[in-house]
Amino acid sequence: MLPISSPGIASGLNSARQKPDGGVGAPAPHFERYRSIAAACLFLLAGCSKAPAPVVDAAENRATVAVAKVDIEDLEKHESIAAEFRPYQIIDVHAKVAGYLKKIYVDVGDRVKEGQDLAILEVPELADELSHAQAMRSRSVAEVERSKEDLARAKAQYQAAHQIYERLQGVEKVRPNLIAQQEIDDAQARDLAAQAAVSAASAAMAAAQQNVDVSQSDIEKVRTMTAYTKITAPFTGVVTKRYADTGAMIPAGTASTSNGLALVQLSQNNLLRLVLPVPEALVSKVHLGEAVTVHVGALNRDFTGKVSRFADTVAMSTRTMDTQVEVPNPDLVLIPGMYAEATITVEKRPRVLAVPLEAVNISDKGSTAYMVDANSRIAIRNVRLGLETPDRVEILSGLAEGDLVVVGNRSSLVAGQTVEAKGAR
Repeated sequence: MLPISSPGIASGLNSARQKPDGGVGAPAPHFERYRSIAAACLFLLAGCSKAPAPVVDAAENRATVAVAKVDIEDLEKHESIAAEFRPYQIIDVHAKVAGYLKKIYVDVGDRVKEGQDLAILEVPELADELSHAQAMRSRSVAEVERSKEDLARAKAQYQAAHQIYERLQGVEKVRPNLIAQQEIDDAQARDLAAQAAVSAASAAMAAAQQNVDVSQSDIEKVRTMTAYTKITAPFTGVVTKRYADTGAMIPAGTASTSNGLALVQLSQNNLLRLVLPVPEALVSKVHLGEAVTVHVGALNRDFTGKVSRFADTVAMSTRTMDTQVEVPNPDLVLIPGMYAEATITVEKRPRVLAVPLEAVNISDKGSTAYMVDANSRIAIRNVRLGLETPDRVEILSGLAEGDLVVVGNRSSLVAGQTVEAKGAR
């Protein structure tokens, strides 16, 4: 608005009010005329100061919002747990018998197969024991042969004595009192003695045969112990440590209490284990045979394993359950001791309504979603949520398939506001 007075009007008013002697007195006759002119000018100036209101197109005020479509999807919730690779099995290989290390065929880093020779021990006393056992067997065999002869002689003597006794008995029956009773009694005694001799010879032969069996057993034992001088790999693996060199005295493994008494350490690396400390809240979600994605940061690669077993008890100190995951490693690219991150699927929801997580407002009072209706207006819906993943969330109620929901910032939107939807997917 323009100022109420102007220099010309103010000057005229001032001169009308002044007396001839310079004082201020009653208004001059022409003062009223000036005042009327001033009021008209002021009215005109006031009217000119008001500009007409601009006409704005309502379409130019529409807010553009990013939207996403409510789709039917398969949702899965995963839990990532860090762990360290361990060999499937690892042992120190000991000698069964004591002896000097005659030859060792492997060293650290060598890959061996099950049954492959690792080392040979020299045990001279085993050869002596074998010779002694064989000599004892030969002696036992000779005893058996002699016992057979004694048994045959005893049987012949018994047959002769028995025939004499039977003949005397026959004569006594035909012609009584022809032969003295003493002679008959003596024949009977010889018959019984010969029969006892046969039994004794049979027992002696059986004992001799048992001695042969014992000697043969001794021979087999010595041969078995001799076979232990050749140390072989119990499974396919990698030699991770070597404890002894050629010529070293290796004690028997049965008395071993120290790794220094072993020959080598063997690790099975073609199948590795991951022991995961699964939190108590997820224990019920773990299932045998379930596939597990294993990411190895050192190699920047993903591998596939499976849940092979679990402790089935929660540790009181950590409130976790040890869960074992087996990871095949046929190319041996994974090394025991490497760190890995195993991702376990703890929950699955097939074919459910889902929206991006950023499309939902979650608060203590409930969850809401801003949707764009068929008239391009904002509608605020109360929604009930289900399974939540890092980027998606299940909608149990409040929305339908195909609805468009606003994603991103919704602070400036109000219900009923007309918007322009962009980026539906």
